[in-house]
Amino acid sequence: MDILLPEERQRIREGWNKTSVDYPKNGRVNELFEAQSQRTPDRIAATFGEHRLTYRQLSEQAARLARHLSALGVNANDRVALHIERSADILIALLGILKAGAAYVPLDPTYPRERLEFILSDCRPRVLLTEQKLKDRLGLSDASVLFMDALPPEPAFVASAPVAGDLAYVIYTSGSTGQPKGVRITHNSLVNFLCAMQREPGITAEDRLLAVTSISFDIAALELFLPLIVGAEVIIAPADVASDGRRLAALMRSSDVSVMQATPSTWRMLLSAGWEGSAGLKILCGGEAWPVELANALLSRCSALWNMYGPTETTVWSAAARIMAGQRVDIGPPTANTTFYVMDQSGQLVPPGIPGELYIGGDGVARGYLNKPELTSERFVADPFRETPGRLYRTGDRVRQLSDGRLEFLGRFDNQVKVRGFRIELGEIEAVLRSHPSVQDAVATAADDGEGGRRLVAFVTPNGEADLPIGSLRELLRQRLPPYMTPAAIIRVEAFPLTPNGKIDRNQLALSDDRANRTSDSVFVAPRTVLEKLVADLWRGCLQVREIGVHDNFFDLGGDSLSIVQLTLEIERAAGVCIPSSSIFEAPTVGEMAKALADQKPKTGYSPLVPLRPGRNAPPVFMIPSMFGSVAELIPIARALAGQFPIYGIQARGLDGAEPPHDRVEAMADCYVEAVKRVQPHGPYFFVGKCFGGVVAIEMARRLLEDGESTITTFHPVSSLSISFS
Repeated sequence: MDILLPEERQRIREGWNKTSVDYPKNGRVNELFEAQSQRTPDRIAATFGEHRLTYRQLSEQAARLARHLSALGVNANDRVALHIERSADILIALLGILKAGAAYVPLDPTYPRERLEFILSDCRPRVLLTEQKLKDRLGLSDASVLFMDALPPEPAFVASAPVAGDLAYVIYTSGSTGQPKGVRITHNSLVNFLCAMQREPGITAEDRLLAVTSISFDIAALELFLPLIVGAEVIIAPADVASDGRRLAALMRSSDVSVMQATPSTWRMLLSAGWEGSAGLKILCGGEAWPVELANALLSRCSALWNMYGPTETTVWSAAARIMAGQRVDIGPPTANTTFYVMDQSGQLVPPGIPGELYIGGDGVARGYLNKPELTSERFVADPFRETPGRLYRTGDRVRQLSDGRLEFLGRFDNQVKVRGFRIELGEIEAVLRSHPSVQDAVATAADDGEGGRRLVAFVTPNGEADLPIGSLRELLRQRLPPYMTPAAIIRVEAFPLTPNGKIDRNQLALSDDRANRTSDSVFVAPRTVLEKLVADLWRGCLQVREIGVHDNFFDLGGDSLSIVQLTLEIERAAGVCIPSSSIFEAPTVGEMAKALADQKPKTGYSPLVPLRPGRNAPPVFMIPSMFGSVAELIPIARALAGQFPIYGIQARGLDGAEPPHDRVEAMADCYVEAVKRVQPHGPYFFVGKCFGGVVAIEMARRLLEDGESTITTFHPVSSLSISFS
């Protein structure tokens, strides 16, 4: 039964979905780039470290590659698998593949070999385009192999003349059946998307866009192609920089970027690293739902903030909404030539305010899934609202339309989740776990991580009386799934909780205290040295695990790329040494990491001050830890204190074993006051002392009084904090 009022139907169809805009429907992405190259041949098109390419150089090198591909028999709609490490060669490869008429299939070198080989066998590429250093990473294939870094003599071969309806790329996403599925996107859809993004959120020839996303993630198409069709510059961040908050913030400053797109997790990583923003920066944030708290933090650090939404099957982003101060983060109106319909289970439109499933139509809808006609017919249905034949994509997103046409995201109708911007079918993780002989059944969930994001957690039941070798399960997951799909915790349960109708209650599992029940294969040995205790304390803060022993492995306890970044930051704060992220892979246990820290030297001479949080326009707060002297215990307190003031921890001397510790409170106070005055010559001073640190804070306050500073008032809260203010 149709329950819409006539005026509601008209508002949905002719108001909110009136998005028709002209664009070059017969154009191809590489042709848009070539046209821009003719206009600005000597302008810088791309930068990677010290390597720069002008538009002319990029065009010439892409054309050379296209001729090589054509000589290997590549034609329109053929597929070329791209397996190279992140560099400026990515742009040459992508444009060369498109110019040859083929579609690119990205293969991220960080993905497990088994997954990459499945993609190769499923997409059956005409050519595998790779590098000599990666030649042994993949097994044999029927495809011809062409090395980017060792091209043969250039052939005199002219590329074919493809059309706009040809495939531009095939992106593989997580699949509920246990294997990834390839989404086929045409040039027509990609050109429409890029032209829409050029208008809104907008980009001009004067912009510099920082690209941080892997090409196996579909949003990379915006970062790599959008600047090149308008004459702007794309700066490609190295993979290790893109995952390191401090180094990424430094690159943003040194490159003076004006546009950057990233997931909420990446923006949180930057904020945690002390990134202060830029007045001229336009931020695009999307890939998963994000809260107003993150929006408020970003709004004070940029010129414009946009919420981006869209599934891979409708070509990257299908909605863009500018977020203003005090505004909730909702899904914005559809982009150009895109339509949104909210329907019930019988395919009828529902009135605004009523929950339903979001269907997306328009020129961005994909051609379907590669080699999966049944799944294509299930998810792509006829568009009854279009005068000419067209299709709608069933997103599976549960939404309701608001009075202004925006959409409120309410969840999913299936077991698909978004974690750190990646779309994950939980069934794929479960299928891998069930394949292990010790596992009877498995359920994966996405739980809140306590920092505004989500993390994956797997629950497994044993096969009979068999033990569950967690290390073996993790190794199996690493062999078959990319890193972003590896659960942060694997928890043994004897039986799954059930709903009244007998189904597994995933919500109850997601709410369980998995952080208290993480499982490890190692024998527990308590930390023995000062540095081992420091490392264990830092791990507890990053991983939220109660008991951590000397032989516990960081990754077996749920460590991932984001927690690596957090850990390196907190090691620098607590121990005064800066370690690369790679060192955590080399020393993944508490004992090994403590030894690695003992071998490190502080960045500078000893200073007790450790920055815990940047701030602005306010006197800093100086925090003194308890008798054990580690600022690691102060990090949660610093995070919990509201306000924009900077916070410093005061690290006790001798914690690293390099210098003797202070043996008197007076000596500690003398040392700390001297360090405080180097940062803040005059009051008012704010001190926070935890337990024994309160005694030191009082002595510091007394000495400042002797130096003529203003009166100090001391508070002693029940929480055992002693706070001294001047």
